[in-house]
Amino acid sequence: MITNVSLVSVWVKDQDASLTFYTDVLGFEVGDDIRLAEDFRWLTVVHPQQPELHLHLTTPGPPLSEELQTQIHRSLDSGGMPGVGLNVDDCRATCEALAARGVTILQEPADRPYGVEALIRDNSGNWIVMVEPRDFDPTALKRDDIESPAP
Repeated sequence: MITNVSLVSVWVKDQDASLTFYTDVLGFEVGDDIRLAEDFRWLTVVHPQQPELHLHLTTPGPPLSEELQTQIHRSLDSGGMPGVGLNVDDCRATCEALAARGVTILQEPADRPYGVEALIRDNSGNWIVMVEPRDFDPTALKRDDIESPAP
């Protein structure tokens, strides 16, 4: 029986630079940092309030085909890769603090039926959605009430 999600992989361009971004900028901690082969490093970060969920910061490489590796690199370079979603306690203040640290804000904080939402980009080009959640009744929403966020 499945009990929980324990690992989510995030494609990155440079593991060292991404480790610095996720720890020094976003406040994650090092989970695992193991060299399994000369050309493969198992690197994860965890959030101190959710240490059972590891973000696997990984670069495209074998066993992926060269074509797929190229496509992933191209997607990262264009800034179009989805990353992860993060809950925050104050979306506007978090965006201000991250912007002051040089983080790219793709979508300023905006009120949504489910809370305040913003979209940032990590140092590899991945989107990270941040939500300050609030209680809401999704069945009370009409389709016309939902505004699609623009990247």
